[in-house]
Amino acid sequence: MNLRDSIRAARVSGPETNAEGTALFTFCFPASDPTFAGHFPTRPLLPGVFQLEIARIAAELTLNQSLFVREITKAKFLRPIIPDETLRVELKLAEKADMIQVRASFSVTGQAAGETILQLTRNQ
Repeated sequence: MNLRDSIRAARVSGPETNAEGTALFTFCFPASDPTFAGHFPTRPLLPGVFQLEIARIAAELTLNQSLFVREITKAKFLRPIIPDETLRVELKLAEKADMIQVRASFSVTGQAAGETILQLTRNQ
């Protein structure tokens, strides 16, 4: 199973769009996910790169098109995300010229887990 397959399998819901135009998603990575086997053996946690890729994939699902990372403007990891936790992702998209700016906030049980800003493009 690769990173993309793991994220798609972990998606519980979304995209659901609220009145402010924010797309909401939930994910839950089971303890059996191969990602946790080596990261870290005695205290498994979701690698930070997963949060970045979750934001990109969530944008793709919201816009129904392939997107590529052009720039990671911000990546802040505030708490570990451990197996079987429900991860809530709030996604705000803004189109600027040929770029799509993605602002993603991650939380677990109401506690901030991270945030990222990505600049995405439709062309690689």
